[in-house]
Amino acid sequence: MSEMDASIDKPTELVKLPKKNSFEAVARILKYSAVKLVMLFLTVVVGIYLTVLIANMGGYVDQIRRAQIREAVALTVRGDRQFTLLPEEEREARMNEMIAIEEERLGLNQPFIVRSFRYLGNALTLNLGFAEQMTSDSGSKQVRLIILERLPTTLVLFGTTNLLLFFLAITIALFLSRRYGSFFDRMIIALAPTSAAPGWFYGIFLILIFAAVFKVLPFGGMVDAPPPESPIAYGLSLLKHMILPVMAILMSSIFSSSFSWRTFFLIYSSEDYVEMAKAKGLTSREIERRYVLRPTLPPIITSFAFLLIGLWGGAPIFETVFNWPGLGRATFQAIGFYDTPVIVGITIIFSYLLAITVFLLDFIYALVDPRVKIGEGGSKA
Repeated sequence: MSEMDASIDKPTELVKLPKKNSFEAVARILKYSAVKLVMLFLTVVVGIYLTVLIANMGGYVDQIRRAQIREAVALTVRGDRQFTLLPEEEREARMNEMIAIEEERLGLNQPFIVRSFRYLGNALTLNLGFAEQMTSDSGSKQVRLIILERLPTTLVLFGTTNLLLFFLAITIALFLSRRYGSFFDRMIIALAPTSAAPGWFYGIFLILIFAAVFKVLPFGGMVDAPPPESPIAYGLSLLKHMILPVMAILMSSIFSSSFSWRTFFLIYSSEDYVEMAKAKGLTSREIERRYVLRPTLPPIITSFAFLLIGLWGGAPIFETVFNWPGLGRATFQAIGFYDTPVIVGITIIFSYLLAITVFLLDFIYALVDPRVKIGEGGSKA
């Protein structure tokens, strides 16, 4: 009976152990998540504060603003006949008083180091405030409205193009990995260095050829002027204006992306377990899906996630070349105007999205790859 009792007690012990291990796993994941969030938040804080310092040139922009205020007040005084009739000393005192009021309104009466921390606090709480020079299409100076007005146009262009580029490069890379050493494989390798040139470089030549010489496509912009009233006509006009930008981005990236993924797939295709799968008689499609694509899911997901994050910022020079009214062009204009709130506003949104993506990727890795264990030493995500 003692042996029977022992045999009965064993399953009870086995049932209790997984519960204890599951609690330990949850505690480990929560601890890891808390530490990860704190570290990412500190990284965001440092990045945003550096952006504040750079956007203000360490306080040099304050001198530019003070000079602009003094010039504006001087022009106001010269245009007011009542001021010109005042004695010189009184007129100078009135001017200094007006300048002091304007500087106090903009916060320039405080040291820059103090205001920099105030900018940081507003940025972290998403209190984007008001732009100093730029305005939205509706005439508002709210940074939030300026960003929201330009975000859809950037997402339309770069979302369409980058998604097309990503899946097209993956497809071409799989095709080349099955035909290693073929003519198309050698051609892609030979054309990969052409991706050293940025998209706007190819865009200039495409504009010269198709817009200036052949006159079959527009020079730039998002739609025709005036914009078509019909939704169908508006969509067709948008597609027509997207042809050259999409072609420019594809020409600048498709060959290098295909070459990179092709090399990556070839490395995994040469593993021993792939040879074993071939020996078992599995089809090439099954081998690719189960033994090549499955192990490469983490880097593919990482590349796709950062591609989505990259859509937010746009491309300042590229959008300027094509006169595309997106966030990239808005950033370029904000830098030219020394419009710090707009620069910081765009950066803070990008920083938060990047931090959230990095945080979630660890858990996605654990879902798609059983070898990854969150928070464990040696195999930590």
